[in-house]
Parts: sequence; structure tokens; C-alpha cells
Amino acid sequence: MFISSRPVRLRYQILLFTLTRTLINIAYRIVYPFLGVIARGLGVDVEAVALAITARSLLGFFGPVFGSLADSRGRRIALLAGLGLVTGGVLLPGLWPGYAALFLMLLAVGVGKIIYDTAMQAYIGDRVHYARRGLAIGLTELSWSAAFLVGMPLAGWLIAQAGWQAPFPWLAALMLAAAILLWRVVPADGGGGAAHPSFRQGLQIVMANRPALAGLTISLLISLGNELVNIVFGLWMEDSFGLQIAGLGAAAVVIGIAELGGEGLVVGLADRVGMRRAAALGIGGSMIAALMLPVLGVSLAGGMVGLFLFFITFEFTIVTTIALMTEMAAGARATLMAGNVAFHSIGRSLGALLGPALFTYGIAASSIAAALINLAAMAVLLLFVRRR
Repeated sequence: MFISSRPVRLRYQILLFTLTRTLINIAYRIVYPFLGVIARGLGVDVEAVALAITARSLLGFFGPVFGSLADSRGRRIALLAGLGLVTGGVLLPGLWPGYAALFLMLLAVGVGKIIYDTAMQAYIGDRVHYARRGLAIGLTELSWSAAFLVGMPLAGWLIAQAGWQAPFPWLAALMLAAAILLWRVVPADGGGGAAHPSFRQGLQIVMANRPALAGLTISLLISLGNELVNIVFGLWMEDSFGLQIAGLGAAAVVIGIAELGGEGLVVGLADRVGMRRAAALGIGGSMIAALMLPVLGVSLAGGMVGLFLFFITFEFTIVTTIALMTEMAAGARATLMAGNVAFHSIGRSLGALLGPALFTYGIAASSIAAALINLAAMAVLLLFVRRR
């Protein structure tokens, strides 16, 4: 199944990566559903918390700087450093209550997640045969939806019992246990070879690699296309169907299930059809789902179905492209995967900027624009990313 001198151990490593990443993603996503609760607990405006989230998002632009740690210092050091930053961050609200602590926590979680995720993906690229890498990456990506579907209800229960700070000590304790396990099961060298390129060397490797640059362009485009709809779907549901908070919460659950479905499809399908073909299927599906959104959205039920299709195809595409890119620059895997984070951040930032303006012409304008941008991503994939 996996390429390793101790294959059972590698399976356990991937399971541990997934569970640890679920904890990190809970810490990352917790501010979204509980934005108002956290703001009231701190005695600040929602806009102040949103500003802190924006600052965290901007860190994605510096992804290659943070992520290159796994290339220059080794995978295990980077995994532990990333997890350590997140653990230290979630301790802050309990030790030092206040807005400044929340702000620093969000930044620490943002940087730590970049370091951990890129090190984990690079490690999988080193150790798992390309023929099964879609399965391995897909399993770790289940942590994203699990954080939303499992972690948020548990966090909500803790907040209801003891206030907005209640989940963080639990997260810190679980992350500390995960760090001990990672230290024990991940080899000390943590990398796939003796050479550990510096940030500059890793950047040069990526810049000289045409498929890698094409992969980064695809990441920017698919994130841009998704964000054009993601940023306005709540407004669309409110304007078109008069949904209130409970209805918007139901839409969020639909999206969470779609994310889980997309990740599950990668696990079961991507390796069977081949990563490049799977990415093409995902992008094509995203184009069709985008164009169907205004057609299905003539009713509330149809709108929910449209959102489900739009987000399941996007999640399938993004996870497949992550797996595809782990093979594009083997000499600087972590640097490339961190660059991937940066390009996704650029795409989302552009989408957040353009989305509301497009929506003034209706959801059809947003959907058509998303489809055209995905068409451009398809062209880049077919022209510049060849079969392995």
C-alpha cells in the first residue's frame, strides 16, 4: 500500500497526522461560527475580531518563508515547530485574557498551520508512492471537514458551559499529547534525502520548474473562482429566500458535508483515475456546478443542492491538486507546498475583492465568472502539466 521499510508504522503516522491536523483546524476554524460570541466575550466589535482574522489570512502570502523550514531543517523539526506554535497560541486566551491575546493567538495558529501542513505534505510526498498519494493526502484532508462537523459542536458545548475561552485549554492539552507522539513516531531526519535546501535554493528550484509554476497558477485560479461565490452565498441565500441565522447555519452544514464528500471522493477515486485526470475532472465539475447554481437556485431546495455541488467539486479539486503538486518539485517539496498556500491566499483575496462587485449583477454573474476562471485553470493544467 505505502512505500516504506515499515509500512504499518507509516499508516499510523498518517493517522496521527490527520488527528493532529484536525486539532489544528479546530483552532483555525473556531472563530468563524463563534465570531459574535467571542466578540461579546472580549467586549469588542465584531469588526475588530474580523480584522484579526484578516491579519491571519495575510500571513498566507509569506507561506514559502515559513514552509521552507521543512526543507532546510527537516520534516520532524518543522512538524513539531508548527504544532508548538499552535499549542502556544491556544494557551494565550486562558493565560492572558483580552483582545491582544486573541490577536496573537490567531497569528500563531496561522503561522503554525502553514508550517505543519507543508511539512506533513512534504513528508507524505517523501514516503508514499505517487500511485497511492491521493489516498494519503485525501485522508489527511478529512481533518478540514472533521474540524467543522465534529469539532465545532464540541467547542460550542464547551463555550455554552464555561464561556468562549473554554475550548482552548482542552485543545492545548490534546496538542501537547500529539506533539509527544509525533516526536516518537516521525524519524529524526524527517526528510527524503540528505540535502536540505535553504529558502533561497528551494525557491530557485520551484521557479525553474514549469509544472510547479503551472500548479501554483491553477491553485490561484481555482481559489479565485470559488471565492467569487463563497464570499456572497450568504447574501444570496438571504436576498433570494429570506434565510435567517438558523437557515444560514443549515447552509453551512451542507457545505461541511460537501467538503467531507469531496475529500472522500479523493480517497476513493483520485489514485484510480490518475491525479492529473482527477484534477481535470474536478475543475470540469466545478465549471458545471458553477453554471448550474443560478439554474438550480430558483428554489431554496435547489439552491442548497447547487451549493452542495459547487463545494463538493471544489473540495475534490483542491485536494487532488495538493496531491498532484507533491510530485512537481521533489527537491523542494515543502517550499512548493508553502507557495501553494500563498497562491491560494492570493486567489481568495482577489475573490473577496471582486466577489461583492460582481454580485451586484446577481448570482448568475458570479457563477459565470467562476466558470470562466475554472476554464482558464483547465487550460493551464492541460497545457503545462503533463502525465507523469
